[in-house]
Amino acid sequence: MSIIINETTRIIVQGITGTQGQFHTGQMLAYGSKIVGGVSPGKGGQEVHGVPVFDTVEEALLVQQADASVIFVPAKLVKDVALESIDAGIKTLVIITEHVPLHDTLELMAFAEKKQVEIIGPNTYGLISPGQSKIGIMPNNIFTPGEVGVVARSGTLSYEIVYQLTGAGIGQSTVVGLGGDRVVGMSFIQVLEKFEADPKTQAVVLVGEIGGNAEEEAAHYIKGMRKPVVAFLAGKSAPPGKRMGHAGAIIERGKGTFESKVEALTAAGVSVANLPWEVGPLVKQVLAQGSEQSDG
Repeated sequence: MSIIINETTRIIVQGITGTQGQFHTGQMLAYGSKIVGGVSPGKGGQEVHGVPVFDTVEEALLVQQADASVIFVPAKLVKDVALESIDAGIKTLVIITEHVPLHDTLELMAFAEKKQVEIIGPNTYGLISPGQSKIGIMPNNIFTPGEVGVVARSGTLSYEIVYQLTGAGIGQSTVVGLGGDRVVGMSFIQVLEKFEADPKTQAVVLVGEIGGNAEEEAAHYIKGMRKPVVAFLAGKSAPPGKRMGHAGAIIERGKGTFESKVEALTAAGVSVANLPWEVGPLVKQVLAQGSEQSDG
């Protein structure tokens, strides 16, 4: 199994005729994702990689049933485009665009919560259930199906860790990029809840970074989890007051430091790796411990 998306997920691409939309639609199709339509106002009737293009989401859904949408439009257009999808009945939104205006994001998240819509991003690489479906911009070749869930704030870092996991023979159930903007949709806790409930996922890797308190909040939830969690945190060597690359990675009033996050996660029973390539061996260790306990 997997979480959020699987081989049956039907996807529309908003902004499909743009450069990024066209390229990544091709990559998602090559991976096996079910892209059933694209939306680009004024371009209805065209095709991109054989995918029909519609002027609106509503028109697309009259022809094609869809569960999820991925958004490749400029930041100033994201709110209207996302609201259009939610109004049309889409229940999973993946917003690739970064630097969406904060007031737009807040308004969008409030509406999504009211409509019970799950949003991944903004400023996310997306999510992938290896061997089943991907929605986003991650490389196709580093993922392999398996039983370890991954949830991350950092894109490049999670690619490195997944590459290490795959190289160690450790497959992934689903990999989720939360997004790097100041305000994003799904949280660590919401994704951890799904991994905890997924019978396929046997362990979870959490990839965090300095700034904010998301990891500390996640640590509080992890205390009650049955499944083991391994973590890696970026920003250990960042000087005090340093702002990392993500808008969400800002240390404020001494909170969100590397030390505070490690302390909280360790207290919750999480194995925290010092280096990315230590994650694989730690995952193997916690999986082996879990197997021994179940055998006992």
